[in-house]
Amino acid sequence: MNQRILHHDTSPAFSASASAAPAAGTVRLTMAQAMIRYLAAQRVRTEDGAGIEPLFGGVFAIFGHGNVAGIGEALYQHRKELPTLRAHNEQAMAHSAIAYAKAHFRRRMMAVTTSIGPGATNLLTAAALAHVNRLPVLLLPGDVFITRAPDPVLQQVEDFNDGGISANDAFKPVSRYFDRIVHPAQLLTALPRAIRVLTDAALCGPVTLALPQDIQATAWDFPAEFFEPRVINFHAPAPVVEEISAAVERLRQARRPMIVAGGGVLYGHATHALQAFASAYGIPVAETQAGKGSLAWNDPLNTGALGVTGSPAANALAHDADCVLAIGTRLQDFTTGSNTLFTQADVIGINANAFDGLKHRGQVVEADARLALGALTTELSGWRADPGWTARAQKLAADWRDTVGMLTHAPQHESVLPYDADVIGAVQRSSATSATDDIVVCAAGTLPAELHKLWRAGRPGAYHVEYGYSCMGYEIAGGLGAKLARPERDVIVMVGDGSYLMLNSEIATSVMLGAKLIIVVLDNRGYGCINRLQQACGGAPFNNMFDDCEQGPLGAPPVDFAAHARALGAQSEHVANVAELEAALQRARAADRTYLISIDTDAARTTDDGGWWWEVAVPEVSPREGVRAARAQYETHLAERARAAGDAKHD
Repeated sequence: MNQRILHHDTSPAFSASASAAPAAGTVRLTMAQAMIRYLAAQRVRTEDGAGIEPLFGGVFAIFGHGNVAGIGEALYQHRKELPTLRAHNEQAMAHSAIAYAKAHFRRRMMAVTTSIGPGATNLLTAAALAHVNRLPVLLLPGDVFITRAPDPVLQQVEDFNDGGISANDAFKPVSRYFDRIVHPAQLLTALPRAIRVLTDAALCGPVTLALPQDIQATAWDFPAEFFEPRVINFHAPAPVVEEISAAVERLRQARRPMIVAGGGVLYGHATHALQAFASAYGIPVAETQAGKGSLAWNDPLNTGALGVTGSPAANALAHDADCVLAIGTRLQDFTTGSNTLFTQADVIGINANAFDGLKHRGQVVEADARLALGALTTELSGWRADPGWTARAQKLAADWRDTVGMLTHAPQHESVLPYDADVIGAVQRSSATSATDDIVVCAAGTLPAELHKLWRAGRPGAYHVEYGYSCMGYEIAGGLGAKLARPERDVIVMVGDGSYLMLNSEIATSVMLGAKLIIVVLDNRGYGCINRLQQACGGAPFNNMFDDCEQGPLGAPPVDFAAHARALGAQSEHVANVAELEAALQRARAADRTYLISIDTDAARTTDDGGWWWEVAVPEVSPREGVRAARAQYETHLAERARAAGDAKHD
């Protein structure tokens, strides 16, 4: 442990800022100095439990007026024990910080600081992403002067009806905890509250502390004990006896149960408990996007992805299940097929957050996933799922694994563009360890659907796809955060051309930090995913693909992604086919820095196997025949859902 943080700092930097000698048992610091010193003192046990390490892996910072003089000076003083990392885009660096926490299963995290104006509001998308995905990140945007002496200050957003509002108030709906620090003493309550939210399984999400720039620079006599290093105990609720008893009673009545494994299984370190529970009781398991990797891809009871992007095995079983045990998932519409996939089943929601556990009319067990599975195991002795149901699940799962093998090893024809499954297969074949050590990172478009079905996750954390918010632009920044968290593993960022063009600046950051990424850009010349959805809803191809957009006399630009990546400091190449991709991936793995490979892919083709209905409202009135036909089909699905819900209610 760094001994510098075990004693109160008496360096000239601290003493010079004091206007008076501190009282006994106190240390005089500016608000910013105190905040950074407190964050640097927080500790967490290592994954093996044998040691301790900092809770915060560092602070991403883009300085501007409002944070350079206050927080910037404090970060400089503590740069050894709390590293400061420079990024190129505020949203991107927050994505990196969020991905860092996700890759650590929420046991370590990062902070992010910005200036007061566009730097702060650039964080809002990332804050919403962290909120939706229940991931911890500490956001530290600068704020306007509390004194309001320079009013309006540069970049200040003024409210005509409320003088106390600044741009940072926009963070309130996308933060799990928000505070504006208007006096240094406020840190004594605000910082412990912030840490509790960041490390509490039920509360976890983004915390925003808005920091007025004059208060950042204001000194106060802080209790010295406030800065003593402290090992954090992560809080997760234990199950309530009555809720476990009710769940056991329902499960004992079930013959065709199914488990839906969500992100809470991974964050609760419950993967071993899940495997043991499913095996002991013969229950098939399907995985959400956040929960993929909860079971090894070749576990006999792993039926694969569930829902709109699901496997035929998982969806068939989910449709026929009489009881669904939803563990650590909020059951969003892609998982439930817009509430049509298992309307006939009773749902038991095991979740640290009761709000999430109650989704889909679930019978809730408000508890940590691992603790709840342990309690259920104790109470379910003598019960198993129907043997025929278990055997059917194992057969469907095995058949789907064979299908995945065929889809990702299909023969290639030079005259036909590859599609996502071909590229996924090439990436997985490129690993000497069958990709068990790779981390694949993705976020939006068609790729998450294909990866959810086809990526073979051999261990927890091998699959890192942000799909709670489905945020274009997360991919490269998220890959950087994952690599910072897991530097010993190859991080493969798979990204479409649309997301790449939206946010790619952290390629330069990855080179600067020596955090090597392997980036595979699938170029289909536009927003292929939404273009297909547009046409499925009866619309004409419009404003999605380059060829269907308004253009000037020069037409759409021929984007050279390899050349662009080289301009940002990476190595790169463009390949013409899957065989060339496989060879390029070997060069990328051997490279000493971030390496980008681009390949042209088919914008229309997707994997036909699996999938489920997803509700997208189609216009009720349109002059286009295609839209009217799509509306009629949409109304048929609505009627089927209503009928199924009515049948379930009467049952």
